Amino acid sequence: MLDDFMTRATLAGVGTAVAAAPLGCFVVWRRMAYFGDATAHAAILGVALSLAFQISIFPGVLAVALIMALTVTVLAGRGYEMDTLLGVLAHSALAFGLVAVSFLSGIRIDLMAYLFGDILAVSRLDLLVIWGGAVLVVALIAWRWSALLTSTLNAELAYASGLNPKREQLILTLSLAITVAVAIKVVGVLLIAALLIIPAAAARGLARTPEAMAVTAAGIGAVSAVAGLQGAYVFDTPAGPSIVCVAAILFAGLNLVGWRNKAGA
Repeated sequence: MLDDFMTRATLAGVGTAVAAAPLGCFVVWRRMAYFGDATAHAAILGVALSLAFQISIFPGVLAVALIMALTVTVLAGRGYEMDTLLGVLAHSALAFGLVAVSFLSGIRIDLMAYLFGDILAVSRLDLLVIWGGAVLVVALIAWRWSALLTSTLNAELAYASGLNPKREQLILTLSLAITVAVAIKVVGVLLIAALLIIPAAAARGLARTPEAMAVTAAGIGAVSAVAGLQGAYVFDTPAGPSIVCVAAILFAGLNLVGWRNKAGA
C-alpha cells in the first residue's frame, strides 16, 4: 500500500496536520503568527547547511529553526519590538539561506520544492520522520497542556500557580521547530505558517473548549490535506498550495455559516 505515492502523500499530509493542529491553536491564542512565519523562513538556511554538510534535511532544518526561535525568545523585550525583531531575523535567514544554496556546487537543488513543498515525493523514511515528529509534538503539548493554557491566559496567574511562563514558551518554541522541520516536505517554508494558523482559526468558532478546538483544528487540517491532494491530482495543480487553498476555503465557508447563524438568531 505504501508503494502508492498518493497514499504516502496523504499520510504525510494528515501527519503534518496532526502536528500543526494543537500548536496552531496556541499560535492563534498567543498571536504568534509572525513568530511561526519567521521560524519557517529560517528553514531554508537549515536546508543549505544540511546539503553543505551532506546530512539529512530534517536535523539541519530542526537545528536552525530551533536556534531562530530561541534567539527571538531571548532577544524579545531587550530594546526591540517583537515584530521588528522577527522581520529582521526572518528575512535575513531566508536571504542567507538562498545565497548559501547558490554556493553549493555539484548539487542539484529544486528550490521550489523547499519553498512550496514536494509532498508527492514523500518516501517511507519521510513518513517515519513526519509521524515521529507529529507524535513528539502532540506528546509535548499534551504533557504541558494545562500549564501552557494557564501561561497563555495570564502570566501572573501562571506564576501564582507555581509555573514558569518562560519554560512553557520554550516548550512551544521546541514544538514549533519540530513542526517546521516536519512540514517542510509537505507544504514548504512559505506555507508552513498557513497550515498552522488557518485550521486553528477555522476551528475557533466551532469549539467551546480549548481541547475541542485542538481536535477540530486537526480534523480541518486533515480534511484540507486529503481534499487538497485530490484536487491537485484532478486539476494538475501544485499539491502544497492546493492544501492551503482548501484550508482557506473551509475557513471562509465556516465563518460565513457562523455569521449567517448569528444574523438569524
